[in-house]
Amino acid sequence: MLLHIPDVLSCEQIAQMRAVLDAADWTDGRETVGAQGAQVKRNQQLPEASPLRRQLGEAVLAALARSPLYHAAALPLRTLPPRFNRYQGGGQYGFHVDGAVMALSGDAQLRSDVSCTLFLSEPDEYDGGELIVNDTYGEHEVKLPAGDLIVYPSSSLHRVAPVTRGARVASFFWVQSLIRDDSRRRLLFELDASIQRLTQTGADAAALLQLTGVYHNLLRQWAET
Repeated sequence: MLLHIPDVLSCEQIAQMRAVLDAADWTDGRETVGAQGAQVKRNQQLPEASPLRRQLGEAVLAALARSPLYHAAALPLRTLPPRFNRYQGGGQYGFHVDGAVMALSGDAQLRSDVSCTLFLSEPDEYDGGELIVNDTYGEHEVKLPAGDLIVYPSSSLHRVAPVTRGARVASFFWVQSLIRDDSRRRLLFELDASIQRLTQTGADAAALLQLTGVYHNLLRQWAET
């Protein structure tokens, strides 16, 4: 499921993040990928050990915690601390599939089910830089307003087009979902959205209760913890 989640960050939050990111020390983005990814990755990232990365990452996670749409779509169990990247001067990331298992702190690991990109640059600040996701329905080009989030299955083949003017700044992270299978996550998301709409239109209370029970029983049956 490819889903656009608007207004994760406010204009004030974006301005504050960009002020410190534009003045930050960046490193070669190839330091965080394997040999195959390094062949097609040309961008910059905040260093993994950077206190700024941790500080801004915590702000992103706090904003996500206030987004019911994000939680309904991702059903997050574990989240890799957000990272930050910048593409400029022809920087790009060729077609690739994200790693299946990623290290957390200590010996913990995360299975990447959902990939997330939070845009921090307005579309008119740069040329190119589209996130291009390839799935069974073809290629989808994504270039969102600053503060908006795109979520999509980590199993998807995807790339970032070359940035030929300006700079594309974003945060990105991965989620291990309670629901491993993307088709089941989509069904639960659509069921949840239908329940919300029916609630707002004053639908029959008994039917809503039954549908809500179906949602939670499916979640109980499919969830992995």
